[in-house]
Amino acid sequence: MTDPVTGRLAFLNAPKDIEIQSYEVPEPEPGAVLTETVRANVCGSELHIWSGEHPLIQQNVLGHEAICRVTSIGEGVETDYAGEPIEVGDLVVPTYFATCGRCTYCGAGEFRLCENAYRHWSEAPENAPHFHGTFATHYYIHPDQYFYRVPDGLNEEIAASANCALSQVLCGMDNVDVTWDDTVVIQGAGGLGLNATAVANERGATTIVIDGVDARLEQATEFGADHVIDLQKQTSVEQRAERVQSLTDGHGADVAIEVTGVPTAFSEGIDLLRDGGRYLEMGNIIPGKETDFDPGKLTRKSIDITSVMRYDPWYLQDALEFLDRHEDKYPFDQLLDAEFEIDDVDAALEQTAERSLTRASLVFE
Repeated sequence: MTDPVTGRLAFLNAPKDIEIQSYEVPEPEPGAVLTETVRANVCGSELHIWSGEHPLIQQNVLGHEAICRVTSIGEGVETDYAGEPIEVGDLVVPTYFATCGRCTYCGAGEFRLCENAYRHWSEAPENAPHFHGTFATHYYIHPDQYFYRVPDGLNEEIAASANCALSQVLCGMDNVDVTWDDTVVIQGAGGLGLNATAVANERGATTIVIDGVDARLEQATEFGADHVIDLQKQTSVEQRAERVQSLTDGHGADVAIEVTGVPTAFSEGIDLLRDGGRYLEMGNIIPGKETDFDPGKLTRKSIDITSVMRYDPWYLQDALEFLDRHEDKYPFDQLLDAEFEIDDVDAALEQTAERSLTRASLVFE
C-alpha cells in the first residue's frame, strides 16, 4: 500500500495573515477532476480578499486564476465542457466559481450570477477536498465547475491568464457590444486593461488607454493601443476629457471601460463618453467605496451603464481560442512579469499591491 500524497496550500486566516498548510490529496468523486497546479496568477480580486475587503470571502484558500494538470479523473468524466476528450496529463483551465444549475439565476440562463458561485472557494481548508483555491500544489475541480482543455501548443504562461482576466473582458465587451469603428477608452492598463486593449483591437475599435505608470503605458502600446493618456501629464479630469475629445472630433468615446478598481474613475468615465455612449464597469467590485457623480450629466448625455461581475462559464473556452489565435500577435507572455514559490506568496501579493509589477505568478512545476 502506497503512502498518501500530501499537498500544500495558502490559507488566508485573517487579512494579510497567510498560513501554509498541508493536507492529504483526495481522490475525485464522480464528476470531479483532481489536478496539480502548474501556475496561479495574482489577480486584482486576490488583493481585495487578502486585505479583507471582499464582501463574501474572508477566510479561504487563496487563488483562482490558474492553469492545472490533470492527475486523476472521477467516474463519468470523459470530456471537458466543450466536448474535448480529457485524460491524465492534460492541461486544463477551470472556472473559479461554481454553476449550480438549480438556483433562480442559473434557471434563467444567467450562469455568471449563480447564487452558489463561491460555495467551494469559500470553504475552509480542513473541509474535504481541502484544495479549494489555486494557491496550492493541487486543485480540485468539482462536478459543478466548468473546465476546458488547453489547446495543444499554447504557451502555459499565456493560457494561465484565460481565467479570469480575458474571460471577464470578452463577456463584458459582448454586454456593451464593442464593435467595428467604435472608439474605446480603457481606464487602467493592468491585466484586465491590456487584455481589453487586445480584444478591442481585434473587434476593429480605436483604443485609448489611460494609466499613470510608465511601464504599463508602454505595455499598452505594445498591446496595440492607438493612443495613451498619462495621468502624470494630464492630471485633471478636465484635461483627460479634453484629450479624448480631441481624438474623437470633439464628441467623446463610444465606449469607456473601467478596470482600475478606483471609485473616482467611475465618475470620470461619464466625462470621457459621447452623448449616447456606453459605459462598462468591471473594476470596482467592493461595496462601500463611494464616489461623487453628477446624475444630471449622466441623464443629459443618455449614457448607458452596464456592470459585469464574473462571466458566463463558456467564455473561458472563448478566451483560450482567442489566445490560441493571437498568441504571436500580442505580448501576452509579458503580462506575467514575476514568479514566486508558494512560500513567498506574501511577497507576491505585497509587490502586486504596490503596482511594482503587472501580474505575479506562483509556479509549482
